[in-house]
Amino acid sequence: MDASEDGGRVGPDGGPPTGPVLGDVGERGVLGEVFAALADQPDDGVHVGPGDDTAYLRVRRGAVLATTDTMVLGQDWRDDWSTPQDVGVKATTQNLADIASMGGVGTGLLVTLAAHPRLPLAWARGLAEGMAWAARRTGVPVVGGDLSAAPDGVVMVGVTALGELPEGVERPVLRDGARPGDVLAVSGPLGRSGAGLAQLLDGQREGPWVDYHRRPWTDLDQGPRAALAGATSMIDVSDGLVRDADRVARASGVRVDLRPDVVDALAADLDGLSPVPARTAVLGGGEEHVLLATFAPGAPPPGWVVLGDVAGPGADGAGVWLGPDRLDPARGGWDHYGG
Repeated sequence: MDASEDGGRVGPDGGPPTGPVLGDVGERGVLGEVFAALADQPDDGVHVGPGDDTAYLRVRRGAVLATTDTMVLGQDWRDDWSTPQDVGVKATTQNLADIASMGGVGTGLLVTLAAHPRLPLAWARGLAEGMAWAARRTGVPVVGGDLSAAPDGVVMVGVTALGELPEGVERPVLRDGARPGDVLAVSGPLGRSGAGLAQLLDGQREGPWVDYHRRPWTDLDQGPRAALAGATSMIDVSDGLVRDADRVARASGVRVDLRPDVVDALAADLDGLSPVPARTAVLGGGEEHVLLATFAPGAPPPGWVVLGDVAGPGADGAGVWLGPDRLDPARGGWDHYGG
């Protein structure tokens, strides 16, 4: 039986589904599967969680951080590359990295799934399983969300992350605080997700960089550590090093000079890629979600890698340089409308 003989239903791999689809079980059945997958997750600070009209959370410090991101099938993931569990982890990571980039810690996640009725029920369950896995790793639970039907072929996952500043961090770290004389540092490796995407486009389906692109995971505790260490500005690398460093430079009105030897060392760590694609992955690879921050010299926390220096803007204005060359953020990284 092909997809047309099965009423037009399709599974994640483009073939017929192996079990019920969303339209078979209705909203109650979908939510039953999702709630079951989310049953084993942290609930500290959650007075009312999934299942009611609104979540009810305890706010310990009197201020709330909030951010949101949306992922769309065919635009942000492909089902022939990623499992629904992968999508759940990625959606969670990208939102909690935004909270961490302000120096904060997550307190709860709100999730929206808009999907066509022929989507397999197992896909929705897998998405929730991926988020539950991330919740256990981070201590940040899914506390509610929304479910909506969508036109044929459309699957969209939206996540809103809530957070707060931990004890000792009095104000969020913004993009606009970098100062001449600071250094630019990164909390972890760069280029893994970009390398994985390059390998996937080349037909590879296995390997550490492919795995990282499918399911990026980073040390979110580095956000509060950076804030406590006196970070003057911070951002997570979601759209590429050059594009995100340029955002800090422009917001702060400074020039950022990347150190070529450090960029080359980061590229050399990407085993399996030749030098030019490796450097491209380091400079322009998105969905990395490590943290990029500026500090006074000597202040970056242990494990952070200093990869640049901050200076006044000069005659050429704010931006990012690598050696004598000014880097154009539009020629690398990710733009939702420009690619």
